[in-house]
Amino acid sequence: MILSDRKNEYYRALIDKNSEYEGIFYVGVKTTGVFCRPTCPARKPKFENCEFYGTAKEALLASFRPCQRCRPLSHPNHVSELVRKLVDAVEENPERRWTDEDFRQLSVDASTARRQFKKRFGMTFVEYARARRVGIALKHIRTGSSVIEAQITAGYESGSGFRDAFSRIMGAAPAHIGNHRILKASWLDTRLGPMIAVADEKALFLLEFVERRGLEREVERLRRRTASAVIPGCTSPIRSIESELNDYFEGRLTEFKTPLMTMGSPFQEKVWEQLRKIPLGRTASYADIATAVEKPNAYRAVAQANGANQLAIVIPCHRVINSNGDLGGYGGGVSRKEWLLSHEKKRAALEKTE
Repeated sequence: MILSDRKNEYYRALIDKNSEYEGIFYVGVKTTGVFCRPTCPARKPKFENCEFYGTAKEALLASFRPCQRCRPLSHPNHVSELVRKLVDAVEENPERRWTDEDFRQLSVDASTARRQFKKRFGMTFVEYARARRVGIALKHIRTGSSVIEAQITAGYESGSGFRDAFSRIMGAAPAHIGNHRILKASWLDTRLGPMIAVADEKALFLLEFVERRGLEREVERLRRRTASAVIPGCTSPIRSIESELNDYFEGRLTEFKTPLMTMGSPFQEKVWEQLRKIPLGRTASYADIATAVEKPNAYRAVAQANGANQLAIVIPCHRVINSNGDLGGYGGGVSRKEWLLSHEKKRAALEKTE
């Protein structure tokens, strides 16, 4: 059971339905005998009726049964059957321009589809289908087809509509995309919540928690600096990091091997290099890093470089804390930072005994 000194914090997270705490604790409700995840939509219990656990297994062993509303034994971002059904339908006919009749034939309510896709992918179903169509159009353009041929293939009757949709999704008009680099973005479900990974066919450029503040600006900055289009999709580095993250969260991996692409200033690159040298299960202060990069008074600049890291967990900026021992900030949330450090400390201790 969670120590009593954390109960107030976790109860507040429960009341606020704070998704930052997903995977960090579960709450057992003594009056109902069920246990829930932090974001459960059910009516909140009184403080004195709550018991907090670090894992679902602990809650089960304490005789609590899983809540039927928030389903704590399933992944917090599990794809619904409706979403899966529509994704499959798009893949069967990606050039289709969806109408109300298409939804009726699948026995799907269009408004429900819009809500679920917005929650899961950050875009409506229509926007998702459009992104898929435009991705196909891009492929035609890249292989030599004219813009007008690509427009017709993608199902757009209006040339201006095609250009607008293309620009919104990829950041460049179709006539100007040329041989610019293509980056693909994928949603990755993890133990601590969803992350977004962006990569080309050779390296991983970005890995962040979806809820990170300013994530859209990060993606836009990446797109501009690389003169790239960012489209939904998967690449070899994305498949690699997804597998490695699974192993990391299961405690089977201590070193990431997925190839990375960083694009910081010379100073930032030095800081990020030092971050990767912090051993698993250990921490360093901003002052320690400043000394390591031979700029002992530049701890504020180190903190800024730390915050500019776009490869969460892999370049372990979460291992940097304040000199007084306080955790300090973290783009993915301090509670996640605390969980990651605790997880790595346990893994490092296990390695010593093996």
